[in-house]
Amino acid sequence: MTEFQPPGDPARGSAGDPSDGVGAAYDAVVLAGGAARRLGGADKPGVRVGGRALLDRVLAACAGARTTVVVASPRPTARPVVWAREEPAGGGPLAALGAGLRRTTADHLVLLSADLPFLEPRTVEALLAALRRGTADGVLLTDSDGRDQPLVAAYRTAPLRRELTALTDRHGSLTGLPLRRLTAALDLTRLSDPVASFDCDTWDDIATARARIREHGHVLDEWISAVKDELGIDLDVDTGVLLDLARDAAHGVARPAAPLTTFLVGYAAARAGGDREAVADAARKAAALAARWADEDAPTTTSPDARPADTASATPPTANPSIATPSTTDNRSTTGTPPTGDPSTDTASPDTPSGDVAPDATPDTRPDAG
Repeated sequence: MTEFQPPGDPARGSAGDPSDGVGAAYDAVVLAGGAARRLGGADKPGVRVGGRALLDRVLAACAGARTTVVVASPRPTARPVVWAREEPAGGGPLAALGAGLRRTTADHLVLLSADLPFLEPRTVEALLAALRRGTADGVLLTDSDGRDQPLVAAYRTAPLRRELTALTDRHGSLTGLPLRRLTAALDLTRLSDPVASFDCDTWDDIATARARIREHGHVLDEWISAVKDELGIDLDVDTGVLLDLARDAAHGVARPAAPLTTFLVGYAAARAGGDREAVADAARKAAALAARWADEDAPTTTSPDARPADTASATPPTANPSIATPSTTDNRSTTGTPPTGDPSTDTASPDTPSGDVAPDATPDTRPDAG
């Protein structure tokens, strides 16, 4: 048997107040030691979907567990866990559950397989909430065909321990016993969730999962989750704010400004504490700067130091409409582009102020001029 770590800090999540609903303490047991025969014996928990190992995806879904036990040979994982192993190895799901259950202490347990690519924290919370509201021994998901999925479920640990002990007394051990020997003796409630209960037994299942997470409605959330796992961070941020900032920086400044600006926002947020509020505050400041930058690019007069009253038009105001209207041969832009300065092409009336003349040398023809 593998030398076990004691339950506690290495695998501790946010236990919450045991008296409240979703935040009450629970433990998790993840079964990850199957033979994966339909995958040709491949290391199924390590197969990557969306850049993350299947096991890491499941561990992210139950990150709120006080203690998380993975029944398998130890391997690198995205978050710390307690490792356990059934005796003998490969003894089946009931033997694996028994080995994992011995390392837990909470009254409620989430039991999961390690091949659930679409399992999310909200599904785990829904299972636990349904368990706490009722009196059943467990709450499990059903798949798209209505079949029970006992390895995507929340259970009360007391009935589990009672029935596992009874099975052991009856058969001598749990090795090789099917999981239905346990579930048949329990009072179970069912929730339908074809997506969260989808498991990867074949390479076709893997291909389906990989294709789905690249669909438009899923790809950004999947990518952000993968990056957070890869970087070892757990930060809930408003991605809409960051996307808006990237858009404003790209349109108002320059396209390469988008990724650079969001990087700097992240760096500033980390220095300010690194929480959701720090990211939002840094993003607001950068968005305001991008707006000010874009405002400066609005059309102005031909003079760089034009008076505020002149900004509504590129042509200096005048009381004489005939002066304000360029001749048909005047090639000066009405959007503030300086003239070429070539006398052969600039045929404006002699009374029209030249664009090359400084503003303080331009005759003031306003009616109130002294």
